Amino acid sequence: MTSQTEQASALAGRIEDQLNQVLVGQPAITRQVMIALITGGHVLIEGVPGLGKTLLARSLARVLELDFQRIQFTPDLMPSDVTGHALFDSQSGDFRIRKGPAFTNLLLADEINRAPAKTQAALLEVMQERQITIEGESFALEPPFVVLATQNPLDQEGTYPLPEAELDRFLFKILIDYPDQEHESRMVEMVLDGRLPDSLNAAQLTPVTDAAGILELSRCAEQVLIDPAIVDYLLRLVRATREHPSLIQGGSPRASIALARTAKTQALLSGRDFVVPDDVKQVAAPVLRHRLRLGVDAELEGQTVESVLAQLLEQVEAPRQ
Repeated sequence: MTSQTEQASALAGRIEDQLNQVLVGQPAITRQVMIALITGGHVLIEGVPGLGKTLLARSLARVLELDFQRIQFTPDLMPSDVTGHALFDSQSGDFRIRKGPAFTNLLLADEINRAPAKTQAALLEVMQERQITIEGESFALEPPFVVLATQNPLDQEGTYPLPEAELDRFLFKILIDYPDQEHESRMVEMVLDGRLPDSLNAAQLTPVTDAAGILELSRCAEQVLIDPAIVDYLLRLVRATREHPSLIQGGSPRASIALARTAKTQALLSGRDFVVPDDVKQVAAPVLRHRLRLGVDAELEGQTVESVLAQLLEQVEAPRQ
């Protein structure tokens, strides 16, 4: 392991330690968010209200000293409320651009599945192109730029499924569940003692790095070695999703690329400068779960995307380490 890898792993560890102070008992969630951020991809976080999704985003912005904006998605939200619009200046007689909240480093799209399709589509160019077009003029966004979107489960009232094209633009889909009793008890004690804020305030966290530090971590992750045998393994895994009888939609080539890139970042955060099969297995579920669709018969039989993924990870043979 090189000294550069050691330094990068240590820096990422300090960031995770800060985040775990507020997202109590969810180290896997903070690791997955870190992987996505360093890889440069967008994240969709699903969970019922009150599990700390918004607090996680605010904490991330605080620890990394990133520009941060939050949009509360509602049924009446307009595309211009996301991207901005042109205003006529009566004094000068010209139009001037008023930039929207999407001009930032970290954009929290809160409850994204409560907005209509037109507004969701307005986010698509921003996510894919990392630029915003207003009245024919394009504005490039400063890196890093990550959309951290939260969504409630679809059985919640007033929610709408995201378009498949938009779903595929998310690098990860992360599921946040209720904490276990031990961690929930600890969380309640911390709030009552004043050690953890009851509001969405991450001010007590200590900044660890900045945008330049994150970009340097991204460069380190790109240099992590991935053996052709590991690439072959992840390709066989994605191709198996396309051939599984319970699935009517498998992973796209974008999923294969995402698996390779996030496995390299997972290896870096584990203190290695090379990828092992377990790195691929660690990131397989968040990379693939939102890109797969179950058939009707499989749903009636009680299968889920998660159960099919677990089955494939058992069946597809990994190379020997």
